[in-house]
Parts: sequence; C-alpha cells; structure tokens
Amino acid sequence: MHIGQHPTHTLELRVRELPQLFNSLDPTPFLNRDLDRSCEAYIENWALPLPFDSRLQLVIHVEQPVSAAEAGELLADAIHNHYGYKIELVRGELGQLLSQGRASLAIGLVFVAACLTAGELISGAFPGHAAKIARESLTIIGWVAMWRPVQIFLYDWWPLKRRIRTLENLRFARVSVLPGQGTGTAAG
Repeated sequence: MHIGQHPTHTLELRVRELPQLFNSLDPTPFLNRDLDRSCEAYIENWALPLPFDSRLQLVIHVEQPVSAAEAGELLADAIHNHYGYKIELVRGELGQLLSQGRASLAIGLVFVAACLTAGELISGAFPGHAAKIARESLTIIGWVAMWRPVQIFLYDWWPLKRRIRTLENLRFARVSVLPGQGTGTAAG
C-alpha cells in the first residue's frame, strides 16, 4: 500500500438468489427495495468499525445462474439507492435530535435561572438553615435539569454522525456479483 492510498475492505456474501438480499415484503421495484434487515445489519456492522477513508467492496456470490455483469450493475444501483435513502433517514434523526437538544437547552436555561432566582429570594427572605437547604436544593434541581441538553450536545449526536459517514461509505461501495464460488458468508 502506498502512502496516500486508501485501504480497500471487502465483504463477501453468499446467497442462493439475488432476491434473498432484499425485504420480501417490500412491494417496490428491485432498484428501490429495502435490503433484508439481517443482511443490512450484517453489512452495516461490518462497515461501522472500518476507517472512514476506506474503500468498501461487496462481493455477492450467487448460487443460481445469473448474468454477473448485468446483475452486478443492477445490484450496485439497488444497494447504492438503499444507502442513499438510509442516509437521509439518519440525517433526519440527527436533525430531530439537535432540535430536541435546542428546545431542551432553552427550557433548561429558563428552569435553572428560575431555580437560582427562587433560591436567592428564599435565602434573602428567610434567614436560617432551612432557607439555605432550600436554596441549595433548588440550585441542584436547576442544574440537573440541564443534564439532557448536555447529554445531547456532548454525546448523543456522535453515533448518528458516525453512522451517516459509514452509510455514505456504503453508498459508494463497489458491488460485484460472482457465480456461487468462493468462501463467503451466508446471508438471508
């Protein structure tokens, strides 16, 4: 491997026939069909830990005779369309999460400000130990309310962003179909 060259990772799958790769309950045409859930999960779990600069290759070994070149193009288009669609779904999830994070942050900031203000008013109006406990309790409750937006903006968005990058890599994977020879992994 030369410096600057991207590593290629290959996943080999073995199926009896090409329709095994797709959701049999999906009535849409072949190019727009969803991948079978177990096949999709297997491919994504394989690709997720790979470096983002990797080139991915899927080799599908088909036991029943097919025109490998024609099937390869058709299958590549179907897989690329599927992962293009999945990218949009996950981007939508990320957008919803960040929207929820912004709303949670606004609510949390208002709530923490109200708790801190109420704590100061209580400790100013009522001297003594009980007022100090009430002020400290309101301070803690206010900051605990900030937990959810902090979790969203520090941790929750990273897995979705990583998944989008993995799906983008799969969207451009090289796909080839070969007659049923080879030592692949059974799918479906």
